[in-house]
Amino acid sequence: MLKGMVSLVTGGASGLGKATVDRLVKNGGKVVILDIQATRAQEVAKRLGDNVIVSAGCITKEDDVRKALDIVREKFGRLDTLVNCAGHTETHQVYNFHKDKECSLEGFIKCVNVNTVGTFNVIRLAAGLIGKNKPNDDGQRGVIINTAATIAYEGDIGQAPYAASSAAIIGMTLPIARDLASQGIRVMTIAPGIFETPLISYIPEKMTDFLKRMSPFPTRFGKPEEFAHLVTSIVENPMLNGEVIRLDGAQRWFPL
Repeated sequence: MLKGMVSLVTGGASGLGKATVDRLVKNGGKVVILDIQATRAQEVAKRLGDNVIVSAGCITKEDDVRKALDIVREKFGRLDTLVNCAGHTETHQVYNFHKDKECSLEGFIKCVNVNTVGTFNVIRLAAGLIGKNKPNDDGQRGVIINTAATIAYEGDIGQAPYAASSAAIIGMTLPIARDLASQGIRVMTIAPGIFETPLISYIPEKMTDFLKRMSPFPTRFGKPEEFAHLVTSIVENPMLNGEVIRLDGAQRWFPL
């Protein structure tokens, strides 16, 4: 099922998106990466060969997304799968009582704009292209997979922007699945816990050790390859639709 499949992966230049691109291509797929990190994305494409094409751009900008979809159509002729991995994090408390100052509204807006609005923007523009596919024997034309975070369920201090934006992605999963059901397009969301992505490098070692112990088993951070594995498992299982899957090793947050 994965061989020959055409995918658009946002945020495919690094982290979870990069691992997803690797797995899709190694299983015989073709990928267009939409990412603002053009140089890193080109490095991924160079390593994987002609089955990966880069479209530099931002998921919140309609013209950038349409450009990426035009490349998908021109180079590969169709779109089977959309994987939304592009995202942004913000960490700040609502009010700093030591400085007697409220947080910046701009940071909250950016987080919601990139994660929630950006994800929806790509979905709404890509759905039409996926819907033009000839359905398989099960009536399926394609799959859309979004990325949220377990922070949406139990975010800690300072995580209101990221939690809100992730919760919105989770909340729109089922309605969009129902919107697109008539065309045989499935919609799923993965909510990862803490994974070994470039963001982890900014966390002090003492804190990372503590965070790892919050995961009962396995007692470690998730590996991007495990996220990518779930992406392909969702693609291959036609009964998965309109649902959110936590990928966190039973990790649960509690106040630090």
